[in-house]
Amino acid sequence: MAQVVEHVLGKDEVTSSNLVSSSKNPLNESLRDFLSQTIYSRRQFYLLSDGCIFILELFFTLCYYHTMLFEASALDAPFKTLLSEKRKKMLKRFLSYYKPHKWLFAADMLASLLISLTGMIYPVVTRRMLGTYIPQKMYSSILIAGCLVFGLYVIRMLLQYFVQYYGHIVGVRMQAQMRKDLFRHLENLPFSFYDENETGKIMSRLTHDLFEISELAHHGPENILISSVMIVLSFCYLCSINLYLTLIVFSIVPIMVTVSIYFRKKMRAAFMARRAADARINASVESSITGIRVTKAYTNAEREMEKFGESTDEFVQASNQAHKAMAQFFSSTGFINDVFNVIILIAGGLFLYAGKISFADYSTFIVSINLFLSPVNILINFTEQFQNGATGFRRFVELMNEQPEYQKEDAKELGKVEGDIEFRDVSFSYKTSSEVLDHINLKIKKGEKLALVGPSGGGKTTLCHLIPNFYPLGKENGTILIDGQDIRDLTLDSVRRNCGIVQQDVFLFSGTVKENILYGRLDATDDEVIEAAKKANIHDFVMGLEHGYDTEIGERGVRLSGGQKQRISIARVFLKDPAILILDEATSALDNTTELLIQQALDDLCKGRTSIVVAHRLSTVRNADEIAVILDGKVIEQGTHDQLMARGGKYKELYELQFKRPVNE
Repeated sequence: MAQVVEHVLGKDEVTSSNLVSSSKNPLNESLRDFLSQTIYSRRQFYLLSDGCIFILELFFTLCYYHTMLFEASALDAPFKTLLSEKRKKMLKRFLSYYKPHKWLFAADMLASLLISLTGMIYPVVTRRMLGTYIPQKMYSSILIAGCLVFGLYVIRMLLQYFVQYYGHIVGVRMQAQMRKDLFRHLENLPFSFYDENETGKIMSRLTHDLFEISELAHHGPENILISSVMIVLSFCYLCSINLYLTLIVFSIVPIMVTVSIYFRKKMRAAFMARRAADARINASVESSITGIRVTKAYTNAEREMEKFGESTDEFVQASNQAHKAMAQFFSSTGFINDVFNVIILIAGGLFLYAGKISFADYSTFIVSINLFLSPVNILINFTEQFQNGATGFRRFVELMNEQPEYQKEDAKELGKVEGDIEFRDVSFSYKTSSEVLDHINLKIKKGEKLALVGPSGGGKTTLCHLIPNFYPLGKENGTILIDGQDIRDLTLDSVRRNCGIVQQDVFLFSGTVKENILYGRLDATDDEVIEAAKKANIHDFVMGLEHGYDTEIGERGVRLSGGQKQRISIARVFLKDPAILILDEATSALDNTTELLIQQALDDLCKGRTSIVVAHRLSTVRNADEIAVILDGKVIEQGTHDQLMARGGKYKELYELQFKRPVNE
């Protein structure tokens, strides 16, 4: 044992022969066989981490191509080649997440290997004890053998603790890194991506899919290593006991694998249906809770209960099918395992009767057969885990491959902004709709206010979204200039830093009043926050709250009124202090009194800034320097309020329609 300690501490290598040569204990032979398989040289350990990565790459390559074989079988050769390249890239991307943790992963794999090897000790000692020690009444050897097994099981317990704890640590760290990468990527995706993808689906990829990947990253290599080693070693050991009995018993293995895969597919399909039903329940609950005020206002609680009951019934039915398939799977595989035992009982009994096997070997064979069956079942069950993890990573890669917002490599910073804006022959359309803007030409001078009016759906909000480059404008679709510079030649951040937006639908983050105002400029001081709140006419209200600026406002500011939320968003823009201001129907959803208070704040906000105001209430834009009437994506009229009224066109029609008084009957 001292020699083993010396080896661990870094001294000369130890071989199994010189370790046991000084002892004449009958355990020497079996101990030498065991140690010869488990003692590694120092050089091999140093190469273990890189070796594990290589083996892992080989393993996942085989698994991936096996699961995709049927899918790609009907494809033509060029497309198969393309798919092959994509899979290689995806595999390399997956393995890259192991590299920062390769030493911990190598230790985890080494511990898994030792667990497999120590698992073979019990049948070896059992055979020796029944065949030699007990018949020859070697009591000291019996005690030594028992103590050896006990000591190895203590070591095995520690190794299993290491694998369970640190193996999961590797998986969780990989999951955390993937989640950070994905979140960072989501922050850089364009508006068009969020227009076309539901929030719930994105959340599912960020949480559930990455959990499946984490489980595969941890359990996959461990399961394949432990199970493979156990299967090979147990098969070889059983063959060493009795080759013919082993071949007879193992003839059932193909049947076991076939039955297990068949019922596993049925169970997987049933549980997928159950997961879909569970998702419908979640959607129903989310919808009902979000719309609880509407439900109560219309006294439709019973209708919501009916809808929830329907989705719950679907879940119960899907669960019944899933549990039925699960029962079929486990009962079938359990039956196959029992058949193994029956075959061992009959065939082994006949071999024992014919003198082809000793009682000690027969007993050891019975003990050892479970060392083979258990890892086979683990590998069968692992196929589903691999499919779930591979599918999750494929969905992760699909999202990571979404193109981020485009910015030229040589894009320039937008320096000190004067505020001159020009639209030159701008046309635009979304992917899913016809042309929204049609050859727009507008000029807004520094410090002027331009009002955009017209019927809903004319393209006013779209025009505002193009200024901060929320949607990319193609070269053939005209040009937008800020201070004479094409916004396509400028960095996205520098353009957006100089634009402030106040919208009708205000979004406030969960947190305090102060945190939401600070979103305008994160490095602002408390005095600057208070000054911005005063300019937005919200300071007195905030000071009346229980905790003042540190008051929690709830999800999306649910504890505030519409006017209070709007004034906080205005304070946020005051704090940002941009050169360009965009007001997109900022007061359209407010009552007259609240609108008057906010309009005063907005007028103060517009002073000295280039402002673009979208409004349906024409009374709020009468003092604009320029008014543009937009209809069906075109500027049909342009001028001041008095000029447009004198012209007698569409603007006058909208103005008179809005201020027309009903005739008393």
